[in-house]
Amino acid sequence: MSDFPSALSHGPIEEIFPDIFFVSGAMETVLQDMDWKFSRNMTVIRDDDRLIIVNSLRLGDEGLAELDKLGRVTDVVRLGSLHGRDDPFYVDRYHAEYWAMPGMEHETGLQATRNLSEDSLPISDAGLFDFRTTQIPEGILRIDREGGILVSCDALQNWLAPDEFFSDSSRDLMTEMGFFTPANLGPVWMQRAQPAADDFSRLKAVSFRHTLCGHGAPLRDTAYEDYSATFNRMFGV
Repeated sequence: MSDFPSALSHGPIEEIFPDIFFVSGAMETVLQDMDWKFSRNMTVIRDDDRLIIVNSLRLGDEGLAELDKLGRVTDVVRLGSLHGRDDPFYVDRYHAEYWAMPGMEHETGLQATRNLSEDSLPISDAGLFDFRTTQIPEGILRIDREGGILVSCDALQNWLAPDEFFSDSSRDLMTEMGFFTPANLGPVWMQRAQPAADDFSRLKAVSFRHTLCGHGAPLRDTAYEDYSATFNRMFGV
């Protein structure tokens, strides 16, 4: 395990909905020649006795012990082109299948064993929304539970305020850049992906009530209305 990036600080695993778990922790990276430290989230979906990891975040030993109590990790899903740091750790530890969007570049060197598509998913009660106008691949899972739960990576975010996983410099910079906006579209993702309005018209046709994003707090009950207002404000759809 020493060949993989070390575990960074993180919080506890929380059961957000029945059989759907959520944990927040730190991310450290260099973007645009600057050091960044901010928070990110991992979602774990239980399907019978199987666990599917989405937006992986390496847990410490105690966190891994808690994860193992929940079930058997069988699959790791990469939804976003800008994530993937900890995917190799989980694939190696659990000999898991690795799912990714077609065309995604894997900077870690780990190659997907399964293509993620509407017809090929590791979760029995899920669907996939794929962005079709973007410069980099990105997907969103829709879990058919609790009225519809979207699990997103960078496209949909819901950062309300900086948390304990932010450095001072990243907090100040990201405040200026407008990251801390409810039901937001990721500012860095928008720059890199350059999505067009058509994708968000299609996303508005998807039924959902809640979102669990790669960054920010869970958004319950009003997610469809809140994101629809964002799509209208930013793309006029």
